[in-house]
Amino acid sequence: MNRIKQLFHIKYPIIQGGMVWCSGWKLASAVSNNGGLGLLGAGSMHPEILVEHIRQMQKATSNPWGVNVPLLYPEIDRLIQILIEEKVKIVFTSAGSPKKWTSLLKTHGMTVVHVVSSALFAQKSEEAGVDAIVAEGFEAGGHNGREETTTLTLIPNVVAHCSLPVIAAGGIASGKAMAAMRMLGAEGVQIGSRFAIATESSAHPLFKEKVIQSAEGDTLLLLKKLAPTRLLKNEFFTQVKQLEDQGADVSALSQLLGKGRAKKGIFEGDLAEGELEIGQIASMLYQQESVADIIRDIVTEYNQCMQNGKDFELEN
Repeated sequence: MNRIKQLFHIKYPIIQGGMVWCSGWKLASAVSNNGGLGLLGAGSMHPEILVEHIRQMQKATSNPWGVNVPLLYPEIDRLIQILIEEKVKIVFTSAGSPKKWTSLLKTHGMTVVHVVSSALFAQKSEEAGVDAIVAEGFEAGGHNGREETTTLTLIPNVVAHCSLPVIAAGGIASGKAMAAMRMLGAEGVQIGSRFAIATESSAHPLFKEKVIQSAEGDTLLLLKKLAPTRLLKNEFFTQVKQLEDQGADVSALSQLLGKGRAKKGIFEGDLAEGELEIGQIASMLYQQESVADIIRDIVTEYNQCMQNGKDFELEN
């Protein structure tokens, strides 16, 4: 029995990350239509834009889908109201405490999942009443946990301290990685970076190509005094790192960051001054693919790994 498949009523326990400036209705509906769970990334949407994408999703797929909502979003009250008004069925929350909103969302019949970076936060999320956990390791792109715990360490720890079904995230882009997470106790995976450069992603073509051309070590976790964020190296990255190396305070870093950096880089394709958020797995992404091809490849490789695993049984 796979609790993630049962919880969401999906064919494959593959969840697409709700990434800012990548996860619009075209990407999310493609994932849902191909057997996974697509998520709209509300973190980069003004309320009226979110409504538009929700209604496009309702037209584009009859399969389950959801919305990822960062709880520290400036207009969070309005976003929550939109989810209720539009009768969204599945909500992934992140970047904040689930205590404030989970009970309200569940009162309206929603399935609620919270993203955590530690076993402690997983326990607190379970106490808050969420239905499942996304445990995201430090390899992940974008905003990250302060603990800097790797996925390989995080997943078994969360599984050991939490009775809810666990979805593994951070550095996962293949069927092999999905099989490894299953062996660690996760019942599903959330994949960001590989879907970020999918054909259906709303990210700019120049951003996608930059990711494809990236090499091992081309991402690093910066902005730790604000909100730890994994970035691809570029001119903006260099400016941030120089400030941090000089011991810059929160004010100086905030001034450099300004507003709209992620939009500038990911959505508008400014590869010099934009904030290019992507995971460590970027160096292993070699081409832009359709969502259908991505999911087919992951499922095929996963099944092969699980079958081949029988050859590695050890004698007692």
